Amino acid sequence: MAETMIFEGMPISPRYLPIAEHGLIGDLRSVALVGTNGTIDWYCCPSFDCPSVFGAILDAERGGSFELAASVPARTKQFYFPDTNVLITRFFTEEGVGEVQDFMPVTGDGSGEAGRHRLIRRVVCVRGTVPFRALVAPRFDYGAASHTVRDLDGVVLFESPDLSLALTSTVAVQGDERDVWADFKLSEGETAVFALDQVGEAIAPRGCAHAEAEYQFNATVAYWRRWLHQSCYRGRWREMVHRSALTLKLLTYAPTGAIVAAPTTSLPEQPGGERNWDYRYVWVRDAAFAVYALLRLGFSGEAEAFMRFLTTHITPCDSSTCVPLQIMYGIDGRIDLPERILTHLEGHQGSAPVRVGNAAADQLQLDIYGALIDSVYLYDKWAQPISSGQWDDVCRLVDWVCEHWDQPDEGVWETRGGRKNFLYSRLMCWVAVERAIRLANRRGLPAELPRWRQTRDAIYRRIMDRGWSRSRCAFVQYEDGDVLDASLLMMPLAKFIAPTDPKWLSTLDALTEELVSDSLVYRYDPLASPDGLRGDEGTFSICSFWYVEALVRAGRLDEARLAFEKMLTYANHLGLYAEEIGRTGEQQGNFPQAFTHLALISAAFNLDRALG
Repeated sequence: MAETMIFEGMPISPRYLPIAEHGLIGDLRSVALVGTNGTIDWYCCPSFDCPSVFGAILDAERGGSFELAASVPARTKQFYFPDTNVLITRFFTEEGVGEVQDFMPVTGDGSGEAGRHRLIRRVVCVRGTVPFRALVAPRFDYGAASHTVRDLDGVVLFESPDLSLALTSTVAVQGDERDVWADFKLSEGETAVFALDQVGEAIAPRGCAHAEAEYQFNATVAYWRRWLHQSCYRGRWREMVHRSALTLKLLTYAPTGAIVAAPTTSLPEQPGGERNWDYRYVWVRDAAFAVYALLRLGFSGEAEAFMRFLTTHITPCDSSTCVPLQIMYGIDGRIDLPERILTHLEGHQGSAPVRVGNAAADQLQLDIYGALIDSVYLYDKWAQPISSGQWDDVCRLVDWVCEHWDQPDEGVWETRGGRKNFLYSRLMCWVAVERAIRLANRRGLPAELPRWRQTRDAIYRRIMDRGWSRSRCAFVQYEDGDVLDASLLMMPLAKFIAPTDPKWLSTLDALTEELVSDSLVYRYDPLASPDGLRGDEGTFSICSFWYVEALVRAGRLDEARLAFEKMLTYANHLGLYAEEIGRTGEQQGNFPQAFTHLALISAAFNLDRALG
């Protein structure tokens, strides 16, 4: 559990909490990040990719926040109510102990209460007496839009041109033209409630008294426990696996079944660097891998919802000249994701630029076809048979891959240094065709099997001939090169090569020597393979979990278990991971990251099975 010293409601720290010093709550439409100091410094309403209302994590002065903490010196600890996404931040003072219970109510279908998006913060004094201070300071449209504050029958309305929020409270508040605040003291057993609602023509402001807050708390706890009860995982790392599953569920957008890569934008991969990206979209690759992880645990409903998203919003084009899939989509299936820089925000810890949108949407990344078709194959195998229409879409995708697999592309890491013949892209094109052949054979579905087999075999021979470096005794990042790449850890995981094949074991040894640091794995060496961006980066956590799986499949179980246990020590106090881990163990990049958590689930599942 994280601890932070607080004086007069302010943390003894820089203006920014570290990325890892946050927990996550959500309602399957959006999320909020809650710091260990009790401050909500990231919240977009009403959905993941909407402009922020609280964005102090990206600019402490202009971003806006919702502070709620003890107003005297206190130690804090933060944890989740067991088996839920209800977050509790505790304040230990000289006179007593209090806690803030943060949650966002969600109904069984994930649609919210008749379209109501509500954030509830319930304050409880559990021992002695504790004085608290609240400060609600929204800054709409990433801090760029003005707003007004007015009182309407005891409800505080924050109104901007595009969004209005209503604050109700069981304690008296005061305010000015922008913010409201409250100072109050609670004795043992007493509570106070703050509720922030999106309001509009169809949704009127509504109070949240103590009884209502209690009902919503119990309903939210029950929802998450019912959902988690579906899990079939009973292995050694149940707490971490279930926290990863709960996190992946929070990253789903219930109205469409989309799964976002992360709920934040522009949290830096390197403090002070330019590697800051907007991850609040649906990466086909990430979402497909997430479907695999959730299916492994028995959560077929999320897989079914994502298949509906694909069928509804992503229909491959019929023309052989067009690229059938973008690498990413909006949570509503939109394809236009223009990237722009918010120059008025300084960035987390001064790490500019802050970006919204993502220009990588226009890149060619051939590996996405393998990830997607593999998830379709597994869904058909483990959940329910795909429809005839879905099979027609798969056939169109495979036919396109047969024509275009040998093109250079930007690759899985979305480099901005030009296209190359990346080996991982070839590998996943092989997966796309191979899984489609398996599916056609198992179901007796119509397909151009001779052509597909010919393409599958051609890709295999190409990888073995031009992806293998005799000088390095290893498979390499791109054809005829000599640079190592951690994405190649997927070769045995994708069943392309036997995990004990001498060529693979030699590659695994080379990767261990060059890219692995105390179980942490770098993606590649940017000096040896320039990616078009300045600065360094941390180790990539999904690669670290892939490394664990590769060791497992190679039969090196002691090494695998130690590497896995070491990786668990790099999680934050709640078991959450960002995209990367820095040199001194700090979390870097957008947070939390779906990629990392789905890889943890897969590694734990396969390590458990191997250990027996």
